[in-house]
Amino acid sequence: MRFALVGNPNVGKSLIFNQLTGLGVEVSNYPGTTVVLHRGSTCVDREKVEILDLPGVYSIDGDQEEEALARTILTAGDLDGAVMVLNAMNLERNLYLLLQVAETGIPLVVAVNMMDEAEAAGLEIDLGKLSGILGVEVLGTAATSGRNLGGIMPLALERARTAGVAVPYDADVEAAIRTLEKTLGATRLAAIWSLDDIGTDPHIAEAAGDLAGEIEQSHRMSVHQIMALNRFTLSREIAGKVVRRGGSRAGIDLDQLLSREIPGIPILASVLVGMLLLVFVFGSLLEGVIVRLFQDFAVAPLTSLGLPPLAGKVAVSAVIGLQAGFGIAFPYILLFFLLLSILEDSGYMTRAAFLADRAMHRVGMHGGAIIPMVVAFGCNVPAIMAARNLGTKRERLIAAFLITMIPCSARTVIIAGVVAAFVGIPAALSIYGMVFLVIFLTGVLLSRVTPGGQIGMILEISPLRWPKPGLVLAKSFHRLKDFLVVAIPLLVAGSCILGVLEFFGILAVFQDLAAPLFQGLLGLPPYAITALLFGILRKEMAVETLAVLAGSANLSIVMSTLQIYIFAVISTLFVPCISTMAVLSRENGWKVAALVTLYTVLLGIGIGAMINLVFA
Repeated sequence: MRFALVGNPNVGKSLIFNQLTGLGVEVSNYPGTTVVLHRGSTCVDREKVEILDLPGVYSIDGDQEEEALARTILTAGDLDGAVMVLNAMNLERNLYLLLQVAETGIPLVVAVNMMDEAEAAGLEIDLGKLSGILGVEVLGTAATSGRNLGGIMPLALERARTAGVAVPYDADVEAAIRTLEKTLGATRLAAIWSLDDIGTDPHIAEAAGDLAGEIEQSHRMSVHQIMALNRFTLSREIAGKVVRRGGSRAGIDLDQLLSREIPGIPILASVLVGMLLLVFVFGSLLEGVIVRLFQDFAVAPLTSLGLPPLAGKVAVSAVIGLQAGFGIAFPYILLFFLLLSILEDSGYMTRAAFLADRAMHRVGMHGGAIIPMVVAFGCNVPAIMAARNLGTKRERLIAAFLITMIPCSARTVIIAGVVAAFVGIPAALSIYGMVFLVIFLTGVLLSRVTPGGQIGMILEISPLRWPKPGLVLAKSFHRLKDFLVVAIPLLVAGSCILGVLEFFGILAVFQDLAAPLFQGLLGLPPYAITALLFGILRKEMAVETLAVLAGSANLSIVMSTLQIYIFAVISTLFVPCISTMAVLSRENGWKVAALVTLYTVLLGIGIGAMINLVFA
């Protein structure tokens, strides 16, 4: 059995998916698209059920890749049914998508999610009446607390059926639908989609185009607008019959505080700076403890064993790699992912987008771009993919270019784990300030030279809520898995390779060749270039490689504070990691990826040379 979860963005659909499927989730791109799909499975009465989490969309009649994909999957005939996930707080708007999905004829059940928030806001929803109007089973859920989630798939398996509700379109539109059905044998769905200019049959589409032109001439509106108005009207009528507003709890209106420029912008600045300070302070404490434990209980005992030279070098390099990974990188990545998950689950991110709208327009984007840019603080890869949701190609290009320069969690390891720990927190914050200034100036330049138009921002404001500790931990662990499963083995393997290269003197030859540039222009030790090159694989490896080549994770004993600072600046601005470049090339083309590479190399080396010239 195969079912799909369908719903608007921010309705809790993916959370329901994660709760139903657990950790056995497959992430893939649908063939021929760049849209990421999540597939998982669960077991209901000893029967395996495959669940597909479709991307969140507001409709399926648009030309966005996610909307086209939803249409394709819902009508391909591969599904046994679909679960429509609605937001109880915005039922009227969510019903629009449900009416469109109902027209496909796919068997449905409906999960009205966020019932707990609706009840807290004084909304009463008559689920029985809603079920009667729609002609399908309706279940009230609260994904954050797990309420009724266990009943979704059994209900879908037993009771999913074609919806009984149908949109009463304008009389002229209905007449056009009947004409296409009688003259060309079109199904009602094919006729509706062809009139809506999303049909796949060229013969029906041609006839529908002629009919649509006549309707538009008489109504002074496009058929798409007329049909959308008809769906919204029915959605409003249904919501009006089943939703009743009761009394809500009195209290401080946090939206007024967080959404206005004053005090909203100072609060936003305080939140971002506070995040960095928490990561720096607590990360450095954890770093000191973990590095010391590795040194006392792993590195020192291993060194004293008297192993053969090559074996000893490889073994010590492997342990130093683990020390750098778990000691220098892990504390900062863990803390950052925890704080980012708290911000996301609290609903604050969309308010930050509105506050940032005016500033973002100066760099050629609207405030909605702040969301993928904040996500980039965790990892640039999903942030570049999230930028595809921006309205124009121009905005997507500018956003993707700037995202590659934002200090991700791995770069935070370099800034916090090296500069904050060995130079000081003010020095670490100064790197962030420098990078943000460079990003702003680059954005201003790109906004002036990048062709294309700019649109305004329409963004749904997520409700404010207390983050659930369990969900925050689960989301953080899911993000941390990539570091533990991919980065740590790479760090250890890279350390061993470096140990072998150093043992046979190959690194010394390479570093001698690079010495004039790095020692003369940048004031760095020659082995720093090797660390920078390994950082292209994963940014954490720059620090780990530097520790291995320096022979100690305590960089303050082998490098001056100015050298540590310059190395961190160059590492932060230098070429993004190879995963980021691969996604950037796929989303925006290899020319953009090559331009970003060249720009960041020149930028990093140029700023590093200026700092060395001024302060050396």
